[in-house]
Amino acid sequence: MSRQVAVCLGFAAILAAGCRAPEPKVRRTAADLILPAEVETISARVPRNATLDSLLRQHELAVDLVQAAVQSTAGVFNLRDLRADRPYKITRSFDGVLREFEYQIDADNFLRIFNPDHKRPGELTAAVVPIDKETEVTTVHAEINGHTSSLIGAIDGAGEKIQLALSLAEVFSGSIDFNSDLQPGDGFEVVFEKSTHAGEFAGYGAILAARFVNDGREHYAFRWTDPATGRSAYYDENDRSLRRFFLKSPLRFEPRITSGFSLKRLHPVHGTYRAHLGVDYGAPAGSAVVSVAAGTVVWAGWAGGGGNQVRLKHAGGYETYYLHLSRFAKGVRAGTRVSQGEVIGYVGATGTATGPHLDYRLRKNGVFVNPRIEHSKLPPGEPITGQLLPAFQQARDEARARMAIALAEARKPKPDVVRAFQ
Repeated sequence: MSRQVAVCLGFAAILAAGCRAPEPKVRRTAADLILPAEVETISARVPRNATLDSLLRQHELAVDLVQAAVQSTAGVFNLRDLRADRPYKITRSFDGVLREFEYQIDADNFLRIFNPDHKRPGELTAAVVPIDKETEVTTVHAEINGHTSSLIGAIDGAGEKIQLALSLAEVFSGSIDFNSDLQPGDGFEVVFEKSTHAGEFAGYGAILAARFVNDGREHYAFRWTDPATGRSAYYDENDRSLRRFFLKSPLRFEPRITSGFSLKRLHPVHGTYRAHLGVDYGAPAGSAVVSVAAGTVVWAGWAGGGGNQVRLKHAGGYETYYLHLSRFAKGVRAGTRVSQGEVIGYVGATGTATGPHLDYRLRKNGVFVNPRIEHSKLPPGEPITGQLLPAFQQARDEARARMAIALAEARKPKPDVVRAFQ
């Protein structure tokens, strides 16, 4: 090969190399940089003996912000009402700035402390805000049997809570003694309002209607609001008010009768036969005792063997006695007016007593009478009359139809469960 040819070939090779497409650059992706969130939200429950100050400090908030939060709250919420085990939620930045604090006061309201201007972290606003709840009308059916011998047990077995049992007992407090009248085979249907918040139970509203079968006898309750006064009350299937002059019992329910009215009873302490002019209810110490009727306190003090005693005077020549109390309710003293169902004291074992119980006595025109018999003699409540009656009857019939449907559904045989894998 001549020198000229070699030079030309070399030059051609250089040109070919220069015209070749450049190799693609490899894109190098750096690892993602994960930055911490600016704020964190913590949900918890108030510990025992906590104050708002101590609660906020434990979340490492700046001291001046804690003081600002306490000061802003004082005008809208009594800080002494902060309760242990209530839920709360706090949102804070990592540099100790409070963004928001929420504390559930009760089933209806929560306390909210927040910073409306993040540029001024020390300026906090507090407000009591209603809980946003969803309310629906629902129905429950349950029975008293060997497994659920109490109203609370029956309600619990139906998947509801004790608050519903308390409300149902109050509705029928003038016609059923839930301390002693319940028997196996009793049953009930209840139409009531039930509220939820964020899918969680948030409380019960009013009982709208109920049917209670006790010892084969039907008791009905229908809630009715007088359009003229706006007041609500319960009436039976015959349009009569369920409110009686006396409640059936001075204890809401669950206690048992340990000794009845008798003119000759063997005294458990003295060992001699003597009259027992009342009804003894065995109940846990501290159980609330309520006035069976509206009246005036005649005596609230020590009564020797009767221990701490409250005596009330009522219309119609009646007086009621409540013996062996552990203590009196706040404000109960001679001359005080009390309403029916108002708490007047608490079960104890003061005076001559072998254990905590309530000795309840009733006197009519100066003579002690058997409370259970006297209560049963009282006439039914006042009826709805006049132009209001048709509207009430329509609402009553609709509620009865709804309860009948609920009862039919509850009594349907449950389908057998077939296992997919044998």
